[in-house]
Amino acid sequence: MDQKQTDAAIGYLPEERPGFIKLLLYAIQQVIVMFPATVTVALVTGFQVSTTIFASGLATLCFILITGRKIPLYYGSSFAYLTAIASMCAAEGFEKVDGILPTIAIQYAQFGIIFSGLISIAAGLLVRFFGKKAVETILPASITGPVAMIIGLTLAGNALSDAIPNVTEVTSESTAWVIVALVTLLSTIIFAKYLKGFLGQLPLLLGVLVGCATAGIMYACGINLFRAVPAAALDASIWKLGDGSIFAVPAFSLPKVSWTAVAAIMPIAIATIPESTAHMYQLDIYVNDVARKKGKKMKYSLIDMLDRNLIGDGICDMISGFVGGPAGTNYGENISTMAITKVFSVPVLVAAAIIAMIVSFFTPLIQIIYGIPLAVIGGLEIYLFGAIAAQGIAIMIEKKVDMFSSKNIAVIASIMIIGIGGNYAFGGNIPLFGIQIPCIAGAAIFGILLNLLLSIGERKNGKTSN
Repeated sequence: MDQKQTDAAIGYLPEERPGFIKLLLYAIQQVIVMFPATVTVALVTGFQVSTTIFASGLATLCFILITGRKIPLYYGSSFAYLTAIASMCAAEGFEKVDGILPTIAIQYAQFGIIFSGLISIAAGLLVRFFGKKAVETILPASITGPVAMIIGLTLAGNALSDAIPNVTEVTSESTAWVIVALVTLLSTIIFAKYLKGFLGQLPLLLGVLVGCATAGIMYACGINLFRAVPAAALDASIWKLGDGSIFAVPAFSLPKVSWTAVAAIMPIAIATIPESTAHMYQLDIYVNDVARKKGKKMKYSLIDMLDRNLIGDGICDMISGFVGGPAGTNYGENISTMAITKVFSVPVLVAAAIIAMIVSFFTPLIQIIYGIPLAVIGGLEIYLFGAIAAQGIAIMIEKKVDMFSSKNIAVIASIMIIGIGGNYAFGGNIPLFGIQIPCIAGAAIFGILLNLLLSIGERKNGKTSN
């Protein structure tokens, strides 16, 4: 094996580009892991599925250009905004029809989403003018690590509910469902552990294929686990070729002024800043690890580009909101995929973004991806969401967080309990003084304030602590 093949087997750095076939397969894998959460956000909020997929691809492409093609991140819809959009719709009296919001409701939400982008942009400018140290003071590893952990752990319920049907009696369908989820999970883990070289960088794609093949066997036995695109989604297309069974333009819409939407949606962007920052620390750790194994030195530091990341995140919210997509952030699922496969190539993310945009126009492609059984997605999510949490631990290990420090223990403990407890006790939103506070946002903000409070004496004495 020559040096080039050896380097490829170890992984790809952001500036490196795999061959066309490999690049295509890596990109499809990234689209598949992005798809479940991004589409779930659309389904829960009532946004158009095809528009949401297009918006994620367009925003990702713009993010990569904004950051100088140096940061390998995929932009997708964020769960943090679910309750905010629901509360805005309730306040305005909007209800979903066949699972989809009226166009006017989406347009109002778009206005709030565009304004939410200003929060991330402001955070990015703060980093640019006052330095990365300003953010590291506010968001040390003792905060970004636990925040990354609760992002993964609060999604554990979603993973299990997708992998195991909530039924009181065992049926042939529920049994088949669990079998498919287990086959997907175990095959993905086995592929990640034992496959080497090129195939070793496609464990999630191969796991999905094995899961779908298992579901196909179940289908042949009379049990159908595959899904269909809701008819209402196709009906909302702004233009269709014939009946739209082949080609349909996503249901794009322009925002309409709604200060109620701004008040409900804009503050939630605060929650995505620690999340996005944690993602950059994750990337920095894993990319540098690949560089060390390849005997190369990165030409730039990813964490030093935190300002571009946050500004790009905010602009992407505006782009997504302008065309009719939900608010979002860079995706932990895609970072997990890169961490597992060691493929951090920016060209792969560009290809994934283009594929997502193309898919959104072609009904059969939407049907293929949307048709992936929920059991397959659930099996994949158990691995991916767990990997997100594990990466939070990796951040604290890499940054050598002192776990014997009473301050650090207090901050980490508070973030973990508020984030996880808020999710499982209150369904994701903590009722505090009559205000519904998203648990991840609440945990992050409380952790930030507690860390600053407990750091006052240390700064006075000139001490530092991770």
